[in-house]
Amino acid sequence: MVGGGSDAFIGAIHRLAANMDGQIELVCGCFSSDPGISVSSGVSYYLPESRVYRSYQEMFEKESALAPGERMDFVTIVTPNHVHFEPAMMALERGFHVVIDKPVTFTLEEAITLRSKVRETGLVLALTHTYSGYPAVKEARERVRRGDLGEIRRIYVEYPQGWLSARVEEKGNAQASWRTDPKRSGKAGCMGDIGTHAFHLAEYISGLKATELCAELNTFVPGRLLDDDGAALLRFNNGARGVLMATQVAAGEENAVKIRIYGDKGGMEWAQMEPNTLWMKWTDKPVEMIRTGQGYMGPTAKHNTRTPAGHPEGYLEAFANIYRNFSLTVRARLNGKTPQNEWLDFPTIDDGVRGMLFIETVVQAGYDDTVKWVKFAG
Repeated sequence: MVGGGSDAFIGAIHRLAANMDGQIELVCGCFSSDPGISVSSGVSYYLPESRVYRSYQEMFEKESALAPGERMDFVTIVTPNHVHFEPAMMALERGFHVVIDKPVTFTLEEAITLRSKVRETGLVLALTHTYSGYPAVKEARERVRRGDLGEIRRIYVEYPQGWLSARVEEKGNAQASWRTDPKRSGKAGCMGDIGTHAFHLAEYISGLKATELCAELNTFVPGRLLDDDGAALLRFNNGARGVLMATQVAAGEENAVKIRIYGDKGGMEWAQMEPNTLWMKWTDKPVEMIRTGQGYMGPTAKHNTRTPAGHPEGYLEAFANIYRNFSLTVRARLNGKTPQNEWLDFPTIDDGVRGMLFIETVVQAGYDDTVKWVKFAG
């Protein structure tokens, strides 16, 4: 692991998720840019002192020198955005698979370079777009794929939070501090942090690709350097239209991710804060409530469901689904076998490049009042 020390939030989530199925063991890491915190964190994770490193450069150098059965198989990178690219490239250059937090890199150029390296090496890279890991989301995707909704016409996706309604980055909140700093977060704030989740969810479930957008980005909190609110109109490659909203100044909101998709035969709705339920809506029959864990769910949703119906599965399990599918894929590759289709269902470097294209495009459109529509560069 790179990052995720005892003073971090997301590192603990990654460790719990990776360990959930007993398929992955944490064997080494550089857990902080502060060598002291890295060492103390490694001790608290019960790692041998020889496998706790003071820099990720040292980690890659020493792990590469170990025998194949002793060295790490992959690295997970859970750092602020500006420390994604270099450790990911170092891992790939040394033959290690990679899991990385979104957005995949600091810039679009870095993402494209990283994609080239993944293709060159043939190694596996997984991107932790968590919300695609929920069983109900996977069921929604399968129902769209088999044509239940017909031709997709409209997509509405939203991600309101309220935790940045005040300037908490100046009051010792480390999570807010780096997310609102363009030197560490990149050119987008809210849209880079949670807008990318909404964008990925829309493309993942619908199977469509956005081709152009128009947008408005706002910074409501005085003195803040990046956007804390925004909205975009989207045009998709089949002619469908979409609306995306992301904000971190919706006072009182938690993580109210929600998506609605409508075709010419019907619609569907899913909300992250009630993740086990998918609503199917029809013009000629009653609304259907689809529940995870039931026998009528498709094979992909079943593969990503751990508990009997009525036992809630949430954020940690969604994270764990990405890790488990990644692990099964890597394990199959290491054993010279072909991964099953269900195992390959996790976000990849291609999703990472799409996310960076979204950031690049929404920032260009959102800050230029003279531009109505901006085409995606690729």
